[in-house]
This record gives sequence, C-alpha cells and structure tokens, in this order.
Amino acid sequence: MDGILVSLFSYKAWANVEVHAALARFDAQRYPDEYLAMLHTLDHVNVVDRIFKGHLSGTGAAGFTSTNSEKIPDLSALREIVSETDNWYLDFVSGLSVERMKQSVQFAFTDGDQGTMTREEMLLHVITHGGYHRGCVGQILEGMGISSPPDSLTKFLHRHEPERRIHQ
Repeated sequence: MDGILVSLFSYKAWANVEVHAALARFDAQRYPDEYLAMLHTLDHVNVVDRIFKGHLSGTGAAGFTSTNSEKIPDLSALREIVSETDNWYLDFVSGLSVERMKQSVQFAFTDGDQGTMTREEMLLHVITHGGYHRGCVGQILEGMGISSPPDSLTKFLHRHEPERRIHQ
C-alpha cells in the first residue's frame, strides 16, 4: 500500500526522531523530575506501539502486562527501540492490502479484557496516541520556556516535499 498510512507512519518516525533529539539536548541534571516525566511518557508510547505491533502481527501483546515498562530504558536505548518499531510499522503499512487493512482482529488488552478492532483502526490508534503524548512532552518543554520540537504533519510534508510549499 502506498498512501496516507505510509505518509502518516513516515511522519510519526520523523516526529519521534525530533522529540528524542529534544530530550538529548535537555538538561536532565538540572530538571530530573521533568526529564523522567518526559522519558516515561515516551516509553509509554513505545510500549503501546509494540503491543499493537503484536496484535497486528498476530503474536499477542509481546509479553507486556502493562502499558508501561517495568524499568524505563535510558534515552539511547529507547531511541533504538522506537526506531526499530517505527521501521516495522513502515514496512507493515507498505505491504498491507486494503482488504487486510479492513479485517477485524480480536485481541486481549493488557488488563485482560477482550477487544476487536480493524487493522486500520489499530494503525490510526497508534498514530493518534503517539501524537497526543508527544504533545504532552512538548507542553512540558514549553512550560519550562523551551521550544518544543516540530510535530505537525504539515511541517513534515513541507520539509520532506518542499515543492508542496506554494510561494506567492
């Protein structure tokens, strides 16, 4: 499939690189509580991404019993895991047929409740969930007087396809 999902997951991967770069520049020694809150938030996003990766691939919740890691990885390890996960999603949506995308998948949430969603709904959940939480990290940064990293689809599209920018 080549279309909006490929574009959205490319955008998501770019936005993740941007937010991780912002955390790498953040003064964690001076503001340890804020740093840990942001790292915890980004770890939560990645855990949920990996849980839904398991649902989409038919392997289950990837051993997770919660939507948070038992031990939050450091930023370097988290960046590596996120990059691998983002690459998996890009490969997955690139090879996904419309018929398969519309199929419902039954799965278990980490609390044990059963659920059913189409693959398309799961993919859109992953996109919107990540955007919501990256926005939370951006709010922490902005609240401290630090510019948040770019995280909008329009910014992504215009940086990666500058010909879309119309100059009058």
